[in-house]
Amino acid sequence: MKIFIDTADVQEIREANDMGILDGVTTNPSLIAKSGRKFRDVIEEIVKIVDGPISAEVVSLDHEGMMKEAREYAKIHSNVVIKLPMTVEGLKALKICVSEKIKTNITLVFNANQALLVGKVGATFVSPFIGRLDDISQIGMDLIRQIRTIYNNYGIKTQILAASIRNPIHFLESALVGADVATVPMSVIKQLTQHPLTDLGIERFLKDWEKVPK
Repeated sequence: MKIFIDTADVQEIREANDMGILDGVTTNPSLIAKSGRKFRDVIEEIVKIVDGPISAEVVSLDHEGMMKEAREYAKIHSNVVIKLPMTVEGLKALKICVSEKIKTNITLVFNANQALLVGKVGATFVSPFIGRLDDISQIGMDLIRQIRTIYNNYGIKTQILAASIRNPIHFLESALVGADVATVPMSVIKQLTQHPLTDLGIERFLKDWEKVPK
C-alpha cells in the first residue's frame, strides 16, 4: 500500500520524506489555509521535495471553472494530481481531464455508487473518507471493502485512496482490505512507528550496554 501524507506543512512533508516511506502528498483548501501561504507557492515547493503524486484541489463549483484551475495547476509539474469534488460538475470536469490526460483524484466520496461512477469515467484516484463516516456512526471501512469488491468485479483501474484516516487502526484496516493508498496526517505516521515494547527493548539494551567493558 502506498503512503501519502495529508498536509500542506512543508516541514512535515520533509520529515516524512526523510523517513523513506512517502509516496505522495494530498492537500486541500483547509490545509492550505492553515499553512498561511499562497496555494501555488506551496504546491511548487512540495513537488521539489516528493517525487510522487501531489494532489491540488480546485475550488470552483462549475466544470468550466474547475477546468481552468485544473489546466493551470497541471502545468506546475507532471506529478500534480487535480482534486475534483464528487458532483455532477466534478464528473464533467473529470471526463475532460481524462481526455486531456490530466491526472485526477475525486474527493469527498461517501458511498460505493459514487465510487463506481468515478471509476467508470476513469479517475486516477478515488478518495473515500473513512473518518467522517465514522463520525456519523457509519462504518467507514465498510466503504473501502465495497469499493474494492466493485473495482475488482469490473477491472476498474482507479486507485482507492483511503482518506480521513484518524488513527493506526484505520491505516491497518485499509491495508488489510486492499486500499491502494492511505493518506495520513503526520501525527498518525508517527504513531505507526511506535510500540511500548520497542521502547522497553531499547531501554533494556542500553542498560545492558552500560555493563559492557569499555
